[in-house]
Amino acid sequence: MSNKSQDVVSGYLQQHMLIAMPAMSDPNFSRSVTLMCQHNEEGAIGITINRLSGFTLGVILRQLDIPCEHEEISSLPVLEGGPVSPDRGFVLHPPQEGFESSIRINDDIMVTTSRDILAAIATGNGPQEFLVALGYAGWGNGQLEAEMRQNAWLSVPADRAILFDSPLQSRWEKAVSKLGVDIDHLHWVGGHA
Repeated sequence: MSNKSQDVVSGYLQQHMLIAMPAMSDPNFSRSVTLMCQHNEEGAIGITINRLSGFTLGVILRQLDIPCEHEEISSLPVLEGGPVSPDRGFVLHPPQEGFESSIRINDDIMVTTSRDILAAIATGNGPQEFLVALGYAGWGNGQLEAEMRQNAWLSVPADRAILFDSPLQSRWEKAVSKLGVDIDHLHWVGGHA
């Protein structure tokens, strides 16, 4: 992702979330919801928003030598954002100015990759709503489009309520419901005209 603050994403999956189809066999993405952060001619980058990592925020803050005296912050779960660069951190939050490296996804969601947001969160001065993820999902040029043609993914507009208000275990169902279909009637095989 770009390091320029406040860049706006582009591409037809701009401001969307990918929903893994029920038959997704890749264990990294089974029943996953992935917020698209970048989609252009070079490929695509997204952050999965419904998979727990084995870390709490306190562990991450200690590794970065960022003090945190708030147990409610230290005990927050960290998500597994995807299989690529699992040592790289991302913070999803409502738009808030002032961080070194942020990208606006839409009017309601921003992703920040700089350390300064974690320091602000640790002191209780960061965004009130946020998700921290390690790693990301990445696709080369044309790879995601090919997977979509093979019916591996569906897409829906990005929704801040799914990110910040929905319990982790219900985010896939909530995203599917935005399609207006019953999960029980969602089949993995699709047709092509």
